[in-house]
Amino acid sequence: MSSPLRLLALRLLPLLAIALLAGCSIAKPRTDDPHEQFNRKVYAFNDSLDQAVIRPVAVGYRKVTNPPVRRAVSDFFTNIKMPITVANDLLQARPMQAARSTGRFLVNLTLGVGGFFDPASQLGLPLEDNDFGVTLARWGVPEGDFLMLPFVGPTTVRDVWRLPVDSYFFDPLSYFSRNHEFHYGQYYIPQVLYLVTIRSRAIDAESFLKSAYDPYVFLRDAYRQQRIYRIYDGNPPAEVIEQMQGLKEKNFDPDELLNEQHQWEQKQSQEQPAAQKPSQN
Repeated sequence: MSSPLRLLALRLLPLLAIALLAGCSIAKPRTDDPHEQFNRKVYAFNDSLDQAVIRPVAVGYRKVTNPPVRRAVSDFFTNIKMPITVANDLLQARPMQAARSTGRFLVNLTLGVGGFFDPASQLGLPLEDNDFGVTLARWGVPEGDFLMLPFVGPTTVRDVWRLPVDSYFFDPLSYFSRNHEFHYGQYYIPQVLYLVTIRSRAIDAESFLKSAYDPYVFLRDAYRQQRIYRIYDGNPPAEVIEQMQGLKEKNFDPDELLNEQHQWEQKQSQEQPAAQKPSQN
């Protein structure tokens, strides 16, 4: 499974963004999307691919495994990709964070039986996540336009650079596959399993995306807000939050935005019974 297809699952799933947005007041939809027409077409393609291929496999994976097994597999992939975080901590001149993440990686690799268990969390070593897009942001590189890419999902001109950098230079699975010769494509197996694991974790949260009156706008804005929180370690300055939520714009009315959402939900609730009603022949 290619690295972009693996990243498709990560971008399509709003889990992290939902968690971050839960504590925020409602945000105004972004208008700085010059490629919206193209992005919406790509979003529709990615969603069709997910519904036709990725989601059914993830559902089957959940049926043949139990929560402890899925948790162990998830912990393994979380730990094996920790060098990506360590490398970007060093690139950002954050030696303390790099040391903590390195300690977590080694503890789980040894005491955690190859990373299938997570004793590091019980020892007080927090899980931190970092990537090259955050590195560029912390060194002052502007975000750039929002992009929805095939097999990748939501990103920006700045964040898209984490695909080649993190995947090629810092990902241990990528390094392993490049330095070992496989005759039957066995190196795809870890990537496929990682993709299925990530997708299966988000099935319970699909209702959030379906409840949005414009799923594309919801995913676009949620992605950008999640990235802002990542860049500021979960504590962005007040002025950044105000700008993100459109509070400084005179014409922004959060009640109006909520009313639009409620109207859409009422329309959906009226249409669903009609769609479910059998046709009369």
